[in-house]
Amino acid sequence: MTLQPRERRLVMVLPVALVVFLTIYFWPSSDAPQVVAPVSSTAANSEKRLARLREVAATVPAKEEILKKVSAELADREKSLIRADTAPQAQAQIVQILRRLAAQEGPPIEIKATELGAITALGDSYGAANVSVQIECRVDQLVNYLASIGSVPELISTSEIRINSTNPKEKTVLVRLTVAGVVPRKLVPERKGGASF
Repeated sequence: MTLQPRERRLVMVLPVALVVFLTIYFWPSSDAPQVVAPVSSTAANSEKRLARLREVAATVPAKEEILKKVSAELADREKSLIRADTAPQAQAQIVQILRRLAAQEGPPIEIKATELGAITALGDSYGAANVSVQIECRVDQLVNYLASIGSVPELISTSEIRINSTNPKEKTVLVRLTVAGVVPRKLVPERKGGASF
C-alpha cells in the first residue's frame, strides 16, 4: 500500500500539529492565581501595623488587671447569695434565717406559718426565692424584726408586708411577711412553651 503525496504530507505535519496542540492545551492560563506581593506589604505599612499591634498589646496587662479586680469584686458580692443545689433548699435556708432572727427578738417572735413561693428571674444572672411567713407580735418587735432582716449578710429583702390588728389590748398585730432571697440563675425553672392564658 502506497501513500499518496497528500497523505505523506499529512503524516509529516501531524506530529508538529500534535506538539503545537499539546503546548497550547497545557500552557498555564491567565486565570491561574499568581503570587503577587500585596501593595500594603511595603515596609512603611508593615511598620505602621507593627506599631498598632504593639499599642494593642500594651493595653492587655491593664485590661487583665481590671478583669481581676472586677472578678474579685463580683466574687465578694456573690458571697451573700443564697447557695443551694435546689430551689426548695434555698427557700429552706431563707426560712431558717427568718426563724433565727425571730428567735433573737425579746420576747421571741413565733412564726405561725410558712409558705414557699415561686422562684422568679431577677435579671439575666440571678433569681429570687420567695418565702412568706405569718407572725403575731407587737409593733416594736415587728420594726426590730424588719431591721434585722435588712442587716443579715445574706442577700434577702422584704418584698411584701400585710399587717392586721389582732389584739388591741396587748397591741399585737398579725403580719404576713414575704421575703425574697437572691439565688443563682440555675435555680430558676425554665418556662416551657409559650404564654399560657
